[in-house]
Amino acid sequence: MPDLASRFHRIAASIVIALGATLTPFTPATPQTPGSSAASSASLPTLAPMLERVTPAVVNIAVASKAPAEDNPLYSDPGFRRFFNLPELQPRARMSAGSGVIVDAANGYVLTNHHVVDGGTEISVTLKDGRRLSAKLIGSDKDTDLALLKIDAHNLTAIQIGDSDALKVGDYVVAIGNPFGLGQTVTSGIVSALGRSGLNIEGYEDFIQTDASINPGNSGGALVTLDGKLIGINTAIISPAGANVGIGFAVPSNMAASVMGQLASHGKVERGRLGIGIQDLTPDLAEALGLGDLRGALVANVEPGSAAERAGLKTGDVVTAIDGRPIHGSTDLRNRIGLTPAGSNVNLTVKRGGIEQVVTVRITAEDKESADVSGTPLEGARMREVSDAGFQAGASGVMIESVAPGSAAARAGLRTGDVIVAVNRVPVASVADLRRTIAEEPAILALELIRDGGRLLLVVR
Repeated sequence: MPDLASRFHRIAASIVIALGATLTPFTPATPQTPGSSAASSASLPTLAPMLERVTPAVVNIAVASKAPAEDNPLYSDPGFRRFFNLPELQPRARMSAGSGVIVDAANGYVLTNHHVVDGGTEISVTLKDGRRLSAKLIGSDKDTDLALLKIDAHNLTAIQIGDSDALKVGDYVVAIGNPFGLGQTVTSGIVSALGRSGLNIEGYEDFIQTDASINPGNSGGALVTLDGKLIGINTAIISPAGANVGIGFAVPSNMAASVMGQLASHGKVERGRLGIGIQDLTPDLAEALGLGDLRGALVANVEPGSAAERAGLKTGDVVTAIDGRPIHGSTDLRNRIGLTPAGSNVNLTVKRGGIEQVVTVRITAEDKESADVSGTPLEGARMREVSDAGFQAGASGVMIESVAPGSAAARAGLRTGDVIVAVNRVPVASVADLRRTIAEEPAILALELIRDGGRLLLVVR
């Protein structure tokens, strides 16, 4: 045992000697002074100063609404209800959360998404400083998914609206909102793509795509540049699981500003129209027409008596700009004209036969007639005449503006943007034609559609 103990002491001593050879003496750190040459946190890259200015302008929105009462077909039978003495079913209260952006501090205007406040019976806004305020809905536009609220409060902070047309793919952006009702949250990323359309999320689509994390509850929040300017209203995501996978979409600030102006003035958007059918000028089409690398929207037809005809537009013209701003395709032209108030004059830059000219057109009001298709195999689809809804490639017919989820029209395979040109081989050139043809034809309908520039047949029962 003594030998074992002495060996233990020798081993312990050797460990102490080894440690002493490798460790340097400990010296307490001295506190850094403001003038210290040591690296400070100020030298690290940070978004904090910008966010301190901007985040007070982003608010959380809570919306109270009434959900339809859960129903059972038996409950609709008066005899069944009387036999079991069942009470009348009452709508259930429902709460939802979203985000918004203060865009006018003097008037208390808050910009958000239409789907955030749609159907709300009570809307409240919570500011970053904790104040909770009741909000009034000034106006809402389903086709762009934008809504304008008003709050009555002092010392509000508004965000400066930037120019979304100046964005480029790769620009850094920051998303601010209220994901999952957690409270104000900041995420960052880049602009992944511009001018996204054809997603069937809205009627007028020109989305900014970003990989900044956007989740449920971010809707209506701000997408800002690194200098703190608003360049988008976060609106939607693509996700199999319903959460962020790096593909989010925002309504561009220029579109939002245009809609906001009309909502503030009229409480709604009064859309304009030209009365032309258009299509994208693809590289192949440009080559076939001898137009080189020209880009724009090709005029496929001109409606008789329309504003376009009075201005002198002709089939084959290529619209390359509106008021000096370039046009990138038919969707771009449709969005810009559709969001221009009726009665406004616009200058279209037009290429015709190798000659470029500027044509002034006075925008006319959109016809508000819509097809009543309730009780038919097309129930659930909102429709407009092609010329009223915007533009489509060289056809007269009725455009599907929206399709209610789960409706008969949705189950039949109709999509937003489809144009019905014939029913059971009977041409339809207007809403009235469609309504009359559906009433005269049997229950099975063979719809001839234009979708994404091509024609197809869709059987609807």
